[in-house]
Amino acid sequence: MTTQRPLALVTGGSSGIGFELAKQFAQNGFDVAISGSSDKVFSAADALRGLGVEAYPHKADAATYDGVEGFWTFVTELGRPVEAAALNVGIGQGGAFVDNTLEAEFRLIAINITGTVHLAKRVVQHMVPKGRGRILITSSVSATLPTPYETVYGPSKAFGFMFAESLREELRGTGVTVTALLPGATDSQFHKNAGMASSAIDQGKKNDKTEVARQGFEALMNDVDHVVGGDEETKQTVVDNRVTPEPVKAARHAEKTRLRA
Repeated sequence: MTTQRPLALVTGGSSGIGFELAKQFAQNGFDVAISGSSDKVFSAADALRGLGVEAYPHKADAATYDGVEGFWTFVTELGRPVEAAALNVGIGQGGAFVDNTLEAEFRLIAINITGTVHLAKRVVQHMVPKGRGRILITSSVSATLPTPYETVYGPSKAFGFMFAESLREELRGTGVTVTALLPGATDSQFHKNAGMASSAIDQGKKNDKTEVARQGFEALMNDVDHVVGGDEETKQTVVDNRVTPEPVKAARHAEKTRLRA
């Protein structure tokens, strides 16, 4: 039976903010194609189907060309136009730059930057000829300050933010919109997965991932340029970051992210 529901795709959709974004789409009448790097993507799809929509899971390594391209091929083979795309997948890497392996830093760049550009290229070239579509790119509050002890992660998210802003302007008038989501520290496994369980930032206050995803989804649907995901304190931090000197921000961030013994 042919469904009349629009189709959205979400990368990194098996957990954290990505899964919550997929739920937002599902709760608002979208079928959802999700990618993930583990078998959790299949149980996530089952949960989404419980919301009364169809969910299409795809397991792939987002750090590789074949992983990104494979997900896009999977989505296009569904034979349906993609109405919305949440380019959400991203990883962190804590610890001192001098100690981290080059391979770990390159993997972060491959996922957070290269993979985002790769899938965005496919999505934009799919949407523009149709004259419609919505793209959400998950950046981070880290895009607004230096991030010692996350020295490659923060710049990767700054790239994502400026990439979204640039692409939004390019696509003005095409019917395709671009929105950036900048979450603050969120109650997911992000920092633990980044090896930062002993840091103050992981042990401190976190924003609710469901609320962050809701804010991102609403901004996307209302064609908002960008939205800071989190509470009022998080939003004020970004406002303050616009006028705070870079060395001051760097020192503050280092206190939060330096690993403790």
